[in-house]
Amino acid sequence: MLKRFLRHGAVQAGVGWLLSLYLRFVRATNRLEFDPPDFYAKLDRDGAGIFALWHGQNFMLPLAHRRGLRFAVLISRHGDAGVIAAASVAIGLEPIRASGGGRKQGDKKGGAAGLRAMLTALKEGASVVLTPDVPKVARIAGPGIIALAKLSGRPIYPIVVATSRRIDLKNWDRTPICLPFGHGIVMLGDAIHVARDADETALEAARLLLQARLDEVHRRAYAYLGVADPGAAARSKRA
Repeated sequence: MLKRFLRHGAVQAGVGWLLSLYLRFVRATNRLEFDPPDFYAKLDRDGAGIFALWHGQNFMLPLAHRRGLRFAVLISRHGDAGVIAAASVAIGLEPIRASGGGRKQGDKKGGAAGLRAMLTALKEGASVVLTPDVPKVARIAGPGIIALAKLSGRPIYPIVVATSRRIDLKNWDRTPICLPFGHGIVMLGDAIHVARDADETALEAARLLLQARLDEVHRRAYAYLGVADPGAAARSKRA
């Protein structure tokens, strides 16, 4: 009964709006550093890109958003994700409701439509944000994001948002919940380019490179805060 109530569109819109207010408050009360320092200038200069963050960073990403930048965010079609979609709209992000999983699962959950929507967004000048993890397997990148880079010709940027004050949940992806009155860092990794004529070997190499660079940018960001990456525990159990 409670689950049905929470999946009602009006309820999710209201909860999403409250969540957006909380995230704005957290953004206003945290002192954020950017790496590279010209983070926003780089985004303005380089145009639309594909931003990859490990699953669990969903509540951290809005801290990196700036008015005037177009970000289309891939969000699951799962009923509970409607709250995140509503919060995204309230913050100024553009949700794309689909699956980011593998080909078979993606087709079942709207993956093909989601891929088309992301390609359209990139073509229209919006950057796309998604978590590349295989569903319910932390920190293993699936092939979908690599296919998106190949088809669009746009680079993939590993990104992480880490804050000193947060709660790290004990779930499968160690979701961090950011808290107010702290400091943090928004860190961008080196771009990954996938050629339009890339074969299976090159696609797999790009997938492994994305995993390695996402792990590295997470390690560096949390090291900046003087702590170990809390998501490393999820990574160690993925096999």
